[in-house]
Amino acid sequence: MDDVSTSDQQLIDQCLSGQSDAFGKLVTRYEKRLYGTLVHMVGSVHEARDVSQEAFVLAFRKLKSFRQESSFYSWLFRIAYNAAISRHRRRRGATASVDAIRETTGTEPTDDRPESDPAYHLQASERQALVQNALNELAEEFRTVIVLREMEGLSYEQIAEMVDVPVGTVRSRIHRARSELREKLTRALANERS
Repeated sequence: MDDVSTSDQQLIDQCLSGQSDAFGKLVTRYEKRLYGTLVHMVGSVHEARDVSQEAFVLAFRKLKSFRQESSFYSWLFRIAYNAAISRHRRRRGATASVDAIRETTGTEPTDDRPESDPAYHLQASERQALVQNALNELAEEFRTVIVLREMEGLSYEQIAEMVDVPVGTVRSRIHRARSELREKLTRALANERS
C-alpha cells in the first residue's frame, strides 16, 4: 500500500506490531505541517525544529497510549505543545543575565531569534516579518490558538481538544489575540512609515 491510501490507524497498528518503519511514514506525513505550525508558535526555526523532533520521539515512545479519541495529528500536536511549554519553562528558569554569561564564559551570548539571523530577512518579506514579530509578542496561550485557527484552519472544537481548554475559552482567546495583533500591527506599520 502507498502512504496516501494508508490510514494513520493502519500505520499505528503496523508500528505497534513491530514494523517501526511505519512510524517513519507518519513522520513523513506530518513533519512539515507540525514544523510549520511550531515555527509560528515558538517564533524560532531552531526551536521549532527541536520541539518537532522531541515531539516525534515522545509520540513514538507513547504510541501505545494513543486512544483514537482524536486524530493522530491532534494527539501529536498536543505532545509538541506540551514539549514547547516544558522547554520554555526550563529555558526561563535557566536564564542568566548577559553580564553573568559574559563573566562565566568569557564570550558574548548569542541571540538565536530568527530576526537576528541575516538570512531571515532575505527569506521573508517585510510584511511577514512584521506579522511574525507581532505573533511573538503575544502571550503563549493567545499565539497558540490564533496560529491553529488562522494558519492551520482548525475548528474551535479541534483547538479546544488540542490545548485542553473549553471551546468558549478558545473563542475568547482568539478574539483577544486578533485584537492584540491588530493593535501591534497598526503600531508597527505606523512606526515603519515614520
